[in-house]
Amino acid sequence: QVQLVESGGGLVQAGGSLRLSCAASGTIFSLYSMAWYRQAPGKERELVAGITSAGRTNYADSVKGRFTVSRDNAKNTVYLQMNSLKPEDTAVYYCNADYYYHVYWGQGTQVTVSS
Repeated sequence: QVQLVESGGGLVQAGGSLRLSCAASGTIFSLYSMAWYRQAPGKERELVAGITSAGRTNYADSVKGRFTVSRDNAKNTVYLQMNSLKPEDTAVYYCNADYYYHVYWGQGTQVTVSS
């Protein structure tokens, strides 16, 4: 059974920074593509950033230049560094692991950005 546990969320002021972590257990982490999604109240869940097993990254246009996704395979952890945060970044952020038909989700961590 694969477990994904997010951490690092919290309350920050606009312009501030947060670093989210997603720790994986029970999986061959290095083989998985990892991603961060977010969902704000009343809105659909959206892809924020992704990183493949080879280290290639992609970002939603709304976060390009502000967010950076990275992974440390030795620690079985993926990170999302969030800078220049805006109130519209407020959402529950979810970690996702994907290896062919094997897909797993974390429980989410709340990020709130105050104006």
